[in-house]
Amino acid sequence: MPKFAANLTMMFNEVPFLDRFAAAAKAGFKGVEFLFPYAFKKEEIAERLGANDLSQVLFNLPAGDFDKGERGIACHPDRVAEFRDGIGKAVDYAKALGNKQVNCLAGIAPKGADPGKLRQTLIENLRFAAKELKQAGILLIAEPINTYDMPGFYLYRSAQALSIFDEVGSDNLKLQYDVYHMQRMEGELAKTIEMILLSIAHIQIADNPGRNEPGTGEINYPFLFAHLDRIGYAGWIGCEYKPRTTTEAGLGWLKPYLSRA
Repeated sequence: MPKFAANLTMMFNEVPFLDRFAAAAKAGFKGVEFLFPYAFKKEEIAERLGANDLSQVLFNLPAGDFDKGERGIACHPDRVAEFRDGIGKAVDYAKALGNKQVNCLAGIAPKGADPGKLRQTLIENLRFAAKELKQAGILLIAEPINTYDMPGFYLYRSAQALSIFDEVGSDNLKLQYDVYHMQRMEGELAKTIEMILLSIAHIQIADNPGRNEPGTGEINYPFLFAHLDRIGYAGWIGCEYKPRTTTEAGLGWLKPYLSRA
């Protein structure tokens, strides 16, 4: 039975961020994820989680200046110290929120940078982060992102990510598999997920085209959810989609799964 987490960065945008926890619980979600917690006091977020009986499933490591278009710095050779300084901040929030995994955004490749240097920087940063997070009891994950929506993003295919993970050589590094991003980049969703299942710690969903809720595009989500059950996926499924109208109006796809919970 799939267990779904509301992505509060994308969903319930009609209400202030801290009020989205209650909205997610009211809609039937048992877990939440979001891009970053760092603009809020960890005590404030912890209080909302507890008040609404929600699990904190995932957030990202500090990723540069998101408001100015940065999408991670893990592959940037000139920002290694900044990346590594952010690990402690993420650990502090994760412990306060009971969060057991954090995601690393590799970043958009700097123009003109040496490809080998970018790869080696990412490998070394992932190795450092995986070690530091393991000591704190937190799993590191990283995700490929499609280059149509995010041109130049360094990590963009599942095989590429796993090749890098092999070089990192850590048992505390897994894949975040975003169905929407990988549908755009490589397709063959069901077979790919089955083949690399042991490397996947978290799945995110949105339909294509549009990145809206399941049932609005070409991806056969009822089949895919049943497939995840068949192959034994036991992690969370993060709903990282843009509601076509409002979140509540687009939750019809979720009702059959809530009724079985």
